[in-house]
Amino acid sequence: MPTPPRRHEADPDREYTGIRLDAAALKVLAHPLRSRLLSTLRRGGPATATDLATTLGTNSGATSYHLRRLEAIGLVADTGEGEGKRRLWRASTESHSYWASDVAGDEDAETALNWLSRDYIRHLTEQYEKWLDVEEGWPVAWRDAVGLSDSYVIATPEQVDELRRELSEVVSRYRRVGQGNPEARRVATYSVLYPLDLDRAPTGGERR
Repeated sequence: MPTPPRRHEADPDREYTGIRLDAAALKVLAHPLRSRLLSTLRRGGPATATDLATTLGTNSGATSYHLRRLEAIGLVADTGEGEGKRRLWRASTESHSYWASDVAGDEDAETALNWLSRDYIRHLTEQYEKWLDVEEGWPVAWRDAVGLSDSYVIATPEQVDELRRELSEVVSRYRRVGQGNPEARRVATYSVLYPLDLDRAPTGGERR
């Protein structure tokens, strides 16, 4: 019977790693199973194709194929610890990023980017609803600490970009602040920025 994916114990001295995806990589990642495989490896740590297939409700043949596709674009890697069908896979990086300007004019890549963005929103909704299902069983300190918030700003694209960078820096400072504390838990953070005045799209200039 396959074992569940092994938990990954974060190394407090290890630098947080990320990768910027180009148009070709976005087209590969924009697939329901590949997106979930990557997320599962990042959350749960190294696992075999069989373990991942059990977790995600698919078959190991399909899982192995899609893991190799992710390996080709640098998102997952073989740890070298497994053998044969028990090869152990890990996420190569802890995050990935992409920019609309990198795919502008490539219709297939823009379609892939749009699908991925929508997929992440679906994933956020799915995961947050799981929290809401069990929230009452958690200590009130945790219930007060986490949750949703929203606000509005009036800013130029350059100012919004600076806001995004500053938010990212704050998250980076807290990345492993609770390392070693038995009361600490992993907490997901999401940052979503989008224009509210959708009927007032800027005219002229470069499309980004």
